[in-house]
Amino acid sequence: MPPRPPIARGPPYIVIDTLITMCFMFKNVVVSIHETLGRVSTKAPVIVLGVFIIATVLHIAFQTAPPVSSAQVDIWDWIDKNGLEQYNKVFTEQDVETNKDLLSIDLEKIPDFSALPSDKQNELRNAFNALKEETYLRILLQKNKIPSTVFNRLRAQGVVSILALSRLSDEVMQKVTKADSTLTDFQNLKHCVRHATDYIVDQEELDLYSQVGSEFDSPITPLVMKTLKIGLTLLLGSFLLILFIMFECVRSVIHWRPNLPPLRSVAPVRPSLVDLNPNKGWLWNVLWGVNVSAQYCVVQWGWTSPHGVGSTMSFTVQLFRKNGKPFVILNEDTSHIIVEILHRGVKVACTKQIEEEEGKSNTVRVSFTVHRSGPYKISIMVSGKHIKGSPFTREFDAGPIDASRTGFTNYCSTIVCTAGSPYPLTIETQDSFGNPAVYKADQNHYFKIKVTETESQTKYVPATQLVNMPEKKQLNMRITMAREGCYQASVSYGDMKLRNGDFNILVISNEDMACVNKNMARKTHSIWYEARLLQGSPSSEEKAKKVYVYISPKQLTLKEYYLKIIGKKLFTWRVCPSTKFYFSGHNARYDLPVMTIYDCCQPPLVLAAKERSVIAATFTNFLLRNIGGSETFQDKHTYFVQEVRKLQKRGNVTLKIDRSNFLYSSFKATKNFDTSDWYKTFNIVFVGEPGLDWGGLRREWFEMLCTELFDPSRSGMYTRFTEDSQGLVHPTPSSRRKQELKLKYYEFAGKVVGKCLYDSALGSAYRQLVKARLSRSFLAQLIGLQVNYKYFETDDPELFKTKVRFIEDNDIDDMELTFSEEEYLDGQLQRLVDLVPSGSSKPVTNENKQHYLNCLAQYKLTSSVKEEVDHFLKGLNVLIPDTLLSIFDENELELLMCGTGNYSITDFKAHAVIEGSSYHFFKVLDWFWTVIASFTEEQMARLLQFTTGCSQLPPQGFAELNPKFQISFSPTYNTLPTAHTCFNLLCLPDYDSIDNFHRSLLIAINEGSQGFGLV
Repeated sequence: MPPRPPIARGPPYIVIDTLITMCFMFKNVVVSIHETLGRVSTKAPVIVLGVFIIATVLHIAFQTAPPVSSAQVDIWDWIDKNGLEQYNKVFTEQDVETNKDLLSIDLEKIPDFSALPSDKQNELRNAFNALKEETYLRILLQKNKIPSTVFNRLRAQGVVSILALSRLSDEVMQKVTKADSTLTDFQNLKHCVRHATDYIVDQEELDLYSQVGSEFDSPITPLVMKTLKIGLTLLLGSFLLILFIMFECVRSVIHWRPNLPPLRSVAPVRPSLVDLNPNKGWLWNVLWGVNVSAQYCVVQWGWTSPHGVGSTMSFTVQLFRKNGKPFVILNEDTSHIIVEILHRGVKVACTKQIEEEEGKSNTVRVSFTVHRSGPYKISIMVSGKHIKGSPFTREFDAGPIDASRTGFTNYCSTIVCTAGSPYPLTIETQDSFGNPAVYKADQNHYFKIKVTETESQTKYVPATQLVNMPEKKQLNMRITMAREGCYQASVSYGDMKLRNGDFNILVISNEDMACVNKNMARKTHSIWYEARLLQGSPSSEEKAKKVYVYISPKQLTLKEYYLKIIGKKLFTWRVCPSTKFYFSGHNARYDLPVMTIYDCCQPPLVLAAKERSVIAATFTNFLLRNIGGSETFQDKHTYFVQEVRKLQKRGNVTLKIDRSNFLYSSFKATKNFDTSDWYKTFNIVFVGEPGLDWGGLRREWFEMLCTELFDPSRSGMYTRFTEDSQGLVHPTPSSRRKQELKLKYYEFAGKVVGKCLYDSALGSAYRQLVKARLSRSFLAQLIGLQVNYKYFETDDPELFKTKVRFIEDNDIDDMELTFSEEEYLDGQLQRLVDLVPSGSSKPVTNENKQHYLNCLAQYKLTSSVKEEVDHFLKGLNVLIPDTLLSIFDENELELLMCGTGNYSITDFKAHAVIEGSSYHFFKVLDWFWTVIASFTEEQMARLLQFTTGCSQLPPQGFAELNPKFQISFSPTYNTLPTAHTCFNLLCLPDYDSIDNFHRSLLIAINEGSQGFGLV
């Protein structure tokens, strides 16, 4: 049996404290008798209580109270200790015996004192005043019942006056009263210090207390107090004995008469957790201490703090009765043991399980997963009361640095620097769960940079300096490039590349950098440079056309002039991240450096220009200015919000919507809106329904409207390439669209999406996410990217698996494929469409099969829905300028419009289909809910990808999954979970601990899913 926790002792509770102490001394004797005889007489508690009272009286009679500081000091001892024997005559004639007598003496009026030399007078006066100050201090301490030992410690600290006492610090007060565990002396001393200045001003009160207090310094006083204590103890004990005897008599009568209800039925209701003796009343259980005690419960932590994140942590709570014995938990009931774990105000899910080992039936094991670093506040309550020490605080540190989550904060795909000057790059270190991590270099894990010259593909080693900033969880990498040119750089941690560790380095001279800065400072956009438009390869010896490259903050334009006067625009590229520069060697004929410009929409263009570096550097700086200074999604999103807020217009507009004809009434309500109306706040009124729109009706309208527009089963404006309800939606071609759905509805849909983006930029109170899962090729067209056959993998996975991948991986020369596509409707061939002119007669070979696949993608994903996309984009650009949309790629645009998804554990539990009934399955299922409750959005997306094959939920959440998300039991032990995406089925094996289950689940979803780096 564990030792009984110590009970607080203090002067106000001497009788109660002693009674409890003696109770547990005699309890063991009674228990021994009970175990020997097999039963205990009802008289036993009465006998024991009588013995307690007698023992208490004896304890009080013989105990000695702690000495209280005495204010009285013999004057002659004081004279001897201070070497003032020569002044004995001065005090003898005044009849002074103690220091208290000095308080009424005026030293200046004593004749013998006046006869002394001045130096002797000063010596005696100083000693006299010091004794008076010490006397007043003694009186003050005596008045507040402070022991003499405290005074001695104060004097050792140099505190010999009330003035010195008033300046006492809490630290010194704690030091001189450390012997008192009840803190009574500390509180009394603190009271003295707080009011010491009052006594300095008015010492008459101390004089009066000194006179009155001396009357009670008689030896009779302690005897009177002891007598009073004994009398009160006997009186209280007699009352308890009589009360207990009466209770036992009534209880016996009721026990012998079964027709009457038992006495405990009318007793106060107590928690079911308390294991009471069914044959005894509640008072019996209280007196014998069989109830569980929150103060005696013990917590044993299964780790040392601080601990790293990423594990399932467990601790145990041992329950004990008030009599010190273990409390056995019956019927697996842990409902009255409340454990609440908070991390930064957010509740963390946990599981409670009774230990199955022998001898641990009073122990509850609590487990929870830790993915976020920082302090965790753990509150543990038993029967509604906090256990001793609760709430507890436990610290968890970030895990080791994960290269896939670590990256540059000021990332840009191309950095521009001058030769010989250091360029700073900031690395934000994170662990695998996204927590800021501290960098600790070792032999196997450190940051390194690999640099290769682009044109010659030779390795280059730059001067690199790494400065650790642990307080910010960041590192500063300074790169110094000695030679001009264009380089490819890759930064890794250990053997793994950083999340955005690849970038280009453009090194230019100081003169070129000055020219670039001059271009950036110009207010006019007349920046141009001469170049040669090469045909074919960069080393082509053919004559090249002279052209001029014009650069502005918004676009890069290539022009040709006839007769040096008439200009013709040849090509235009937007200044956005999709436009890339590639340095590709040197042209021997014109002795000029060569670069290639490609924007994923137009064919690559090869130019030879003397100012190649200046053109590329100016373009890069304009790009950074346009996207907010960095190419990370967070920085681009911040810039997007700032720019959109500049478009803000004030005002409100009311829309009256008919639910019975929702789409048409919404379209009609906004039909005559101009641009300024779309920027206003919408107030929604549903016809025939009362209510004011404080934001809820507006959110409902947006969600319902997005469902009507983008759900293929509603309006039919969008369709899926497969029958899968989780497939991405794509505009419906005009040949398969309802006749009443004209192109103006696509323009309306674009305006609605633009309105969602605009409102979301105004703040969380106005946030509106688009409830749709748009195809990647459709999103790519919105930002001007060229669509290729790779988009089939996400947009039409069935076609990609059955046709595209087969053509990629096999010899197709003998398949008799042509550059044409057959169109079917309801299983019937409608027509044969040529993908290129005379495509039906042009065979597909191994050499041109990629061209064929791209033509197929252009037709199915772009050409067939060109009008629909153009009208949608027209409506979208009414609110959001094209220049702001183009700073994102298609994945970022989806994240901006639709968010990462809102995964509700409550919704998950409500619509998950559970297949299993064994105890072990429900144990693992409980662990499953606990673990995923702490999942990040990325981890939930991985779980969905692993189980359903798609990382996002349908617009209506788990309820719309078809088939439903199923969780079943797998008859294996300590193996990885498995999934069947065709049935949305997750199979959970049995595990010996929640920690092993947590580890296995993370391995399964991380190895079985891919493509979540953006989030």
